[in-house]
Amino acid sequence: MTEAPAARTLSAPARHGTWRLLFILSGNMVLDAIEVSVVLVALPWIGADLGLSVWTVQWLMGGFAAGFAAVLLLGPRATARWGLRRCYLVAMLVFAAASVAGGLADSTALLIASRVLKGGCAALTAPAGLALITTTVPDGPPQRRAVSVYSLFGAAGFTLGLLLSGVLTAASWRWTFLFPAPLALVLLVWGLRVIPDTGRRTPPRLTAELARNGSLIRATLGAATLNGTYAALLLLVTFQAHDRFGWRPWQVALALLPACVPLAVSVPFAGRLVARFGTRRQIAAGAAAAFAGQLLLLLRPEPASYVGGLLPTLLLVGAAMALSFASLNMQATQDVEPGLRAAAVPLFQTGVQLGGVLMLPLTAALLTCFGGHRPALLAVALAGAAGVGIAVSGTRAGRPGPDRVGPGPREGRNSP
Repeated sequence: MTEAPAARTLSAPARHGTWRLLFILSGNMVLDAIEVSVVLVALPWIGADLGLSVWTVQWLMGGFAAGFAAVLLLGPRATARWGLRRCYLVAMLVFAAASVAGGLADSTALLIASRVLKGGCAALTAPAGLALITTTVPDGPPQRRAVSVYSLFGAAGFTLGLLLSGVLTAASWRWTFLFPAPLALVLLVWGLRVIPDTGRRTPPRLTAELARNGSLIRATLGAATLNGTYAALLLLVTFQAHDRFGWRPWQVALALLPACVPLAVSVPFAGRLVARFGTRRQIAAGAAAAFAGQLLLLLRPEPASYVGGLLPTLLLVGAAMALSFASLNMQATQDVEPGLRAAAVPLFQTGVQLGGVLMLPLTAALLTCFGGHRPALLAVALAGAAGVGIAVSGTRAGRPGPDRVGPGPREGRNSP
């Protein structure tokens, strides 16, 4: 095959610089993904050490999502005013400082505040990283490869965060807060040399046209239900493994891998699968798989064993993420005019984070108030049923025949 003309315009030093930039941005993607999952396994031990209820300790996860959602829509305005490079580097510095503050804190409020602050920083760095890729890497095969690598690092980062949490929590749960700090500082120092100053630009604006875009709205609601039920289910399974089975942190981390490894493995093939089956079918299949896993656990809310109780559910929700991850991102922008995509992507990402912000406190409240897992599982299953309804409405809304795949892999870049 011959290389695309856009790729041939880059000299060897320019290509080298582009891949250096991609490596540091992918490293930041790993850091953000680790931050989402590294605290999950530690939650039961943090609660036991500080005497916190499930309702309180879940805010260490929900707070990160809340900070992320709160800043996402404001982030493009900040980067437009002060420049991508400046916002990116400042956010990394604050991220590192918040990690140290959280790791050394004895106050529950400070612990939660550090997580909210880091969520806000991630909301600045993730979109800035994507914008830098799309503005510095030529269109065509080079950009598709760059976005694929970037997405793969993010999917793998969630799995890595679980494994790190299992190891770090065994020493002290405080390491799960402290560990990201040196990584952020390394990325900051390297970013000073690598990240270009792209200058200021006009911030994207939300319009009534976006609010009326059916594909965008369905994708946002579908991703919110998928992400919210996924996070809530992992929270429940973590506490079940700790309370019912008495497992150690590393055992809990390994037990959760079936829910996230399928996504990491499937990301390199996501574009091919979407090209073959379309987005609507995969989204519907993913929603159905997640709902089946939730119902399976609802039937046996106090499983007698991991293999017969928790594992089938984790495999099903892992399959759901593998099926729906790329498709939801592509569907979100496939019918959006190119000039409006810069505003559509933050809107979609905000909806994704709001799913966790709503489902995590609700699940924890039901678990705390009723003691057993069934009421919380019922709430998760009802949200999963809503996700199936949204997905099915998408298949009915589509035109006859194979649905149109969106603008390409560059649009399928945001994790639910």
